Amino acid sequence: MNFRTESCDAVLIAGPTASGKSALALGLAQKTGGMIINADSMQVYRDLHILTARPTQAEERLVPHRLYGHVDAAVNYSAGAFLADAATALVEARERRALAIFVGGTGLYFKALTQGLSAVPPIPLAIRERVRARLERDGVEAIHAELARRDAATAERLKPRDRTRIARALEVIEATGRSLSDWHREGLPPLLPQGSFRALFLAPERESLYARIDARFEAMLNSGAIEEVERLAARNLDPLLPAMKAHGVPPLMTHLAGRITLEEAAAIGKADTRHYAKRQFTWFRHQLPEFEWVKPQAAGERLSAVVPGF
Repeated sequence: MNFRTESCDAVLIAGPTASGKSALALGLAQKTGGMIINADSMQVYRDLHILTARPTQAEERLVPHRLYGHVDAAVNYSAGAFLADAATALVEARERRALAIFVGGTGLYFKALTQGLSAVPPIPLAIRERVRARLERDGVEAIHAELARRDAATAERLKPRDRTRIARALEVIEATGRSLSDWHREGLPPLLPQGSFRALFLAPERESLYARIDARFEAMLNSGAIEEVERLAARNLDPLLPAMKAHGVPPLMTHLAGRITLEEAAAIGKADTRHYAKRQFTWFRHQLPEFEWVKPQAAGERLSAVVPGF
């Protein structure tokens, strides 16, 4: 995508975890009077400040930040909920005459912003709990087989052991009487139509990125991540909730239960995060071609050429 010099509604800064997105966004917001809006699916949870590398309180005092830590870990926060919250934040930015700076690594959130989203209605809690109880009782294979009978197209698209997505697809049928495939044909419009935004994807060298991921995980452990997970574990929440699957949470919970050492938990957490970063590269390359890929060290210069005041 080629940036243009005329004004825009928003700047989108994406990239793999630990690529320097937040620092770039903070610098841009400080120099332009902008507002930073979170587009990371784990940084929305108030229970996970350290492990999700949310901005510090000092950073949040420098410029307005929105959609960070505003959701309880017991909530199954969705892309649809994000789109609604992002719309409110975007209105606030416009009223302030502030540049909206969306920053994060969740590809689906950026896709919802720029391409829209299927209009699946909220699923009643009773139905969600009933499907998940069956999942625990009968196993994922049985639930996938039921989904195949009721929504063959979605079942064929999903991996047979993808517990979360299989349960979600079955919940939609139970709640609405319609398949997820049907709902995907009816969508919500994009919040940021083409031409109204500039989009960068920070693409560091893989080896240096992986080294930063490992170093950051160690820093998190030294800054209270274990205690953070301990408090989350004490809540006894559904293990299928998104917050319970944040990188580092499952292995650290296993360590706290006495089943693995801290060193083993750290190794798993680092490996999971590196694998996630690899998937982020692939996802953005195939799903969001409107993002311009740049090396992190060149991103500031690129933005200075297209954003007045930076």
